[in-house]
Amino acid sequence: MSTIVFFHAHPDDEASQTSGTMTLASRRGHRVVVVYGTNGEHGESPDDLAEGESLVARRRAEAAASAQVTGAARVAWLGYSDSGMTGWEQNASEGNFHTADLDEAAGRLAAILDEEDADVLVGYDWHGGYGHPDHVKVHHVAHRAAELAARRPRMLEATMNRDHMRGLFALAVELGMGPDDGGFDVDGPADDGNPFGTPENELHWAVDISEAIDAKREALACHRSQTTDIGMFLAIPLEHFRTGFGREFFIEPGRAPGMVAGWPFDQE
Repeated sequence: MSTIVFFHAHPDDEASQTSGTMTLASRRGHRVVVVYGTNGEHGESPDDLAEGESLVARRRAEAAASAQVTGAARVAWLGYSDSGMTGWEQNASEGNFHTADLDEAAGRLAAILDEEDADVLVGYDWHGGYGHPDHVKVHHVAHRAAELAARRPRMLEATMNRDHMRGLFALAVELGMGPDDGGFDVDGPADDGNPFGTPENELHWAVDISEAIDAKREALACHRSQTTDIGMFLAIPLEHFRTGFGREFFIEPGRAPGMVAGWPFDQE
């Protein structure tokens, strides 16, 4: 069995992007570790924070709850601040992830890889799926950490299948969630001006998570403080959610072209 480290930018990113794969991995006997680059300070602040409770404390508690759902054996934090969306003043704030020294941040992650003797590291594609500064940083930090680790892990990059997302967009319109009602245009500019995700012909793995689809929804529900994004996911009827989010997609740098529907973690 393998030790698989899933590296995410903010608490809740694991739920929307890789929680089904994480759940299947832990159920199949792999050790699953989730690492967050930031504390998520600039997410939505819920109305029900208790006196003295910070948003960071709430989001860390939500991450721990999500780990219980996915079976993650360890939750670790690099300790950087949330950098906010592209163009926010927080992009330049002291201690944020976006402006962190690459080798310093990668060294923090590499230390965890070494502690775990990790076999696989899962980061993000080149633009973090939609261009958020912290997501882009995850890509660079993950690749550098793999170089710095005592034993270089196999690399995978979580991403969104742009072609599949067009179908999701059509479904959103059908459900009354089109552009004028809070939907999105997959081919329109995302946070960095590029389209969402990655074209299917550039993907390598499509993981069927239908056995863990309920766990994915439960993991998302753990992050209820992020009302807008999580509420959007949970508002989708279960049958449509299964269709839309029943697979998770990965790039494997250096692998020959062609998407395989299968399980990547038993590969050498």
